[in-house]
Amino acid sequence: MTSVSEELGVRLPSVSGVIPGPRASALVEELSRFECPGLTARRRRREEVSGASHDPIVWTHARGANVVDADGNVYVDMTAGFGAALLGHSHPAVVEAVREQAGRMMHALGDVYPSAQKIALEARLASMAPWSARVILGLSGADAVEAALKTAALHTGRAGVLAFAGGYHGLSYGAVAACGYKLAFRAPFEGQLNSAVEFAPFPSGEQAREASERAVEAALARGRVGAVLVEPVQGRGGVVVPPAGFLAWLGERARAHGALLVVDEIYTGLGRTGARFRSVAEGADPDVIVLGKALGGGLPVSACLMREGVSRGWGDPDKEAIHTSTFLGNPLACAAALASLDALDAPETASMIAQTAALLGDSLRAVIRDEGLAVEDLTQVGLLFGVRLRGGVVRALSVMRAMLLRGYVVLPGGVDGAVLTLTPPAMLSAAQIAGFCDALRDALREVAP
Repeated sequence: MTSVSEELGVRLPSVSGVIPGPRASALVEELSRFECPGLTARRRRREEVSGASHDPIVWTHARGANVVDADGNVYVDMTAGFGAALLGHSHPAVVEAVREQAGRMMHALGDVYPSAQKIALEARLASMAPWSARVILGLSGADAVEAALKTAALHTGRAGVLAFAGGYHGLSYGAVAACGYKLAFRAPFEGQLNSAVEFAPFPSGEQAREASERAVEAALARGRVGAVLVEPVQGRGGVVVPPAGFLAWLGERARAHGALLVVDEIYTGLGRTGARFRSVAEGADPDVIVLGKALGGGLPVSACLMREGVSRGWGDPDKEAIHTSTFLGNPLACAAALASLDALDAPETASMIAQTAALLGDSLRAVIRDEGLAVEDLTQVGLLFGVRLRGGVVRALSVMRAMLLRGYVVLPGGVDGAVLTLTPPAMLSAAQIAGFCDALRDALREVAP
């Protein structure tokens, strides 16, 4: 165990005793008294499936690649806080920008009397787009998806949405209606959701491409689809990579049928996969781009970028449609995003992402060459990894727990829950990568399929 110090960020794990420890256990017990029972029940189901405790550790500090729990244990976070901390937790430039902004103004009047930070961020985001753009800010990725779906409805006059099996876009009402990740996420609310959403299979390779393209063509031909919503790489769905050319084809077919191509770059954008926009790098010409996660450097902010022509439906005086909220364009979040974008756009950041991705990818491939570890597959796009395990969700949950006991935070993903999804911070050290791979090798041997 350790106290928070200047060296935190590049430390190797330091975990002792039972996890969670006594302080964290007391906090978890208090949490169980007030937390929505849906989350508590989820942990209980994981325990029933895996046969191991899934009581959470409670984070108290985070810096770089490290997090510290309430009992002083130090971990390496291979999730980067669901991908939000691409630059590392508590990046100094983001922290300083937030501190400076908090001393001047923490809140403005949104769309009525905006802050200078909101205006600066929207201008910066518009300048990043691959075409002349307009911007709607939000607080979460799901917020930005909602704005994108509304934009498509206004522009095309069609309520229909074509999404993909395995896709995840958030859990607010417009987003969850297009959630192909798990039927259970949307089924209880089906009667309140958009009934004009259709799903096509997402192609994981050339063999699956033909079936996916047939389903897409059939849906578009019916003339009801206004938005084709797709992730350039399915993140939570298990790091599923479509074949080369599919995204470009999808955009062409959407345009031919009068629909908009909406690309969800919340996971893949801003450099994690090696390009500012993965979809554009793959040859697609989207109409709307959705950003989040790494945008705020840890603060909640998202953005919907839309072509100038596509945005005009919002200005129709007959509809008087607006999309705003009390905290839209919050000065603190906008200041954080501006600092985060400065750091993300620095040439040394792109180099750091590429180097870390190469080292971690090579190291993981060396691990999974051991047939005795029962790893089915590894997919990688930049700093987005999916390690598919034999043994299904039971083994994945057990490996997740075994890794936590070794001081590494990982999450299961994939529609079947059998994939370890890794979205690590770019500033992982070589020692942390080596330590992670050693721990993963040991955990996979310990937890047989």
